[in-house]
Amino acid sequence: MNIPIELGWLEATMLAAVRMTAFIVIAPPFSYNAIPLRIKGMLALGLALAMSARLPATGAVSETGTFLVALILEMVTGAALGFLVYLVFAAVQTAGAMIDTFGGFAMAQAFDPQSMVNGAQFTKLFQMTALALLFASDGYQLIIGGLVRSFDAIPVGAGFDLAHPAQVIATATTGMFLAAVQIAGPLLVVLFLADAGLGLLTRVAPALNAFAMGFPLKIMLTLALGGMLVLGLGHVVPGMVDTVLNYLAKAGARG
Repeated sequence: MNIPIELGWLEATMLAAVRMTAFIVIAPPFSYNAIPLRIKGMLALGLALAMSARLPATGAVSETGTFLVALILEMVTGAALGFLVYLVFAAVQTAGAMIDTFGGFAMAQAFDPQSMVNGAQFTKLFQMTALALLFASDGYQLIIGGLVRSFDAIPVGAGFDLAHPAQVIATATTGMFLAAVQIAGPLLVVLFLADAGLGLLTRVAPALNAFAMGFPLKIMLTLALGGMLVLGLGHVVPGMVDTVLNYLAKAGARG
C-alpha cells in the first residue's frame, strides 16, 4: 500500500508543532506541572495537525542545517509568545506575594513543585484561582486562538525580528507590576493603615505594647478582606485574557 505524503506539508506541520510545544510548556494554564508532559505533547501535535491545512507548504525538505535553524527559530518564537502570556498572569501571583509579605504570611512560604511557585498561602491561592478561572471561563481557548493567529503574522520557518517582541515583553513586565499593585492595592492600604494606627497607639501609650497585637490583627484583616480580592479575580482574569491577546498581536506585528 502506497500512502503519499507531501514533504512540504510534513515539514510545515513539524515546525508548527515545535512552536506550539514551546508555547504550551511556558504559557499558563498549560504549563501547570500537574498536566503530564505526554498530554502537553499530544495537545501541541493535535493543534498543529488541526491547522495544518492553513500552513503554507515550505516546499521540499531542505538541508539538515537549514531545517535545524528553522526548528530553533520556531522554538524561540513559541517561547517568546508563551513568556508574554506568563508575564500577564504573573501579576496575580505577584499580588498574592505582596499580600503574604504585608500580611505576615511570608514566613510560611514553601516551594510548590506542581506550579513551580515559591510562596505562601495567598500566592498559591491566587495562582490556583487564576488557573481555575482560565478553564472555567474558556479563556484558555482564546489564548490558543491567539497562538493560532500568530502563524498568520509570523509564518513557519520565517522567524521574526526579536527587537519588537523584546519591546513588548518590557512593556508587559511594567504592566505586570502595575496590575499586581492594582489587584492587591486596597488590602495593602488597609494593612498600612493598621501599622500606622498601631504606631500612633504606641506613641500615646508606650506601656501598652501595641505592636504585640500587630501580627494577629494583620492576619485577621488579611483573612477577612483577602476573600473579597479572590472574588474580584473573576473580573480580573477575563481582562487579562484580553491583554494577552493584545500583546500576542503586537508581538506578531511587523515593525
